[in-house]
Amino acid sequence: MEMFLLLAGPPAKVTQPLDQILGYMAWLASAAGVMGLLIVGMRMAVSLRQGEGQEHLVQFATVMGACVIAATAGPVVNFLLF
Repeated sequence: MEMFLLLAGPPAKVTQPLDQILGYMAWLASAAGVMGLLIVGMRMAVSLRQGEGQEHLVQFATVMGACVIAATAGPVVNFLLF
């Protein structure tokens, strides 16, 4: 006969609002990431049209790094709490 170890987790009345908040934050982070990429793209287009340098790659990398952090934050919190 197999024995299973049952771990007590937080009650559902606590986890349900946290899940909802994490969902809202994930949508907001996605929207902010898309908006950031659009802004960086517009600035790159204007700069290239004016013949300026290509310093916008750092801004693009920063926005992409923030998107990766935001995308992984929800699953990490979900793993730690549940």
